Amino acid sequence: MINQRGTAVWNGDIKGSGEITTQSGVVKAPYSVGTRFEGQKGTNPEELIGAAHAACYTMYLVSLLTREGYSPTQVSTESKVTLDPGNMSPKVVKIAVSTSGQVPNLSAEDFQRYAEDAKQNCPISQLLSAVPEMTLEAKLQ
Repeated sequence: MINQRGTAVWNGDIKGSGEITTQSGVVKAPYSVGTRFEGQKGTNPEELIGAAHAACYTMYLVSLLTREGYSPTQVSTESKVTLDPGNMSPKVVKIAVSTSGQVPNLSAEDFQRYAEDAKQNCPISQLLSAVPEMTLEAKLQ
């Protein structure tokens, strides 16, 4: 088993702020109500989930392609996480995945098939399966 860790520390009441860090120390970023709901500088949980999902999805898709004998030149993915702030209970309501790839000797139809497989089976996609809607746009360049 592989265990990875993230931590968060919050100072003060809801008007306070905090810091999110990763086990490796690569991510050490401020977060607050302002960074989550008002577009202020800093990070937020949804942004980090989007980045983690994009990274996992891309690695999974590349592993599928490589296993099938293809040599991707580049695969790029965005995972857009939509948070509905609601009244008192914010909820993630949608994730929109957009991926594009440069893969010699691969048809657009096959790229779409591998992209769908990654959407269903990458570990973070599986973790996020409780989100009501997850869409995929896949383009072979």
